[in-house]
Amino acid sequence: MNETFERIKIQITTLLDGDEPVHQRLLEVCKAINSNLPHMDWVGFYFMNDEKQVLELGPFVGEPTDHTVIPYGRGICGQVAVSGTTLNVADVTQSDNYLACSLATKSEIVIPLYDGNGKLIGQLDIDSHVLNRFDADTAAFLEEICQLISQKVYTSQRV
Repeated sequence: MNETFERIKIQITTLLDGDEPVHQRLLEVCKAINSNLPHMDWVGFYFMNDEKQVLELGPFVGEPTDHTVIPYGRGICGQVAVSGTTLNVADVTQSDNYLACSLATKSEIVIPLYDGNGKLIGQLDIDSHVLNRFDADTAAFLEEICQLISQKVYTSQRV
């Protein structure tokens, strides 16, 4: 892992170990990613509502979005809600099922978030105004951050 990723991981670990409510800790994670990695222009969480079969917007950093509720299967986030696997879209204009939050967005990555029992509960969604922003190392780092969130937040009774 590169030095920048390691530094951010330490910062996020400290944030996740805090006593603040979950929503606040996750907002701080968004801020840490947004402020420490270039071209992470929108960073946020969506959470599963299986009863309604939709994703609901959680904490985020970036421009406000009209997409506060996304049906499973719709857009990049909705596809991850169905597949449960990371989706890295190098050029959103080439995706038939893209749900535009901003005309400036060029690439997007969505990483699933699981609870301690392996149940898909949400996702980390990041948009960039740069084409092909999310290389393999960045994707692996963001997946590691989601695993860390799962371990630190969603395996405890503090939720």
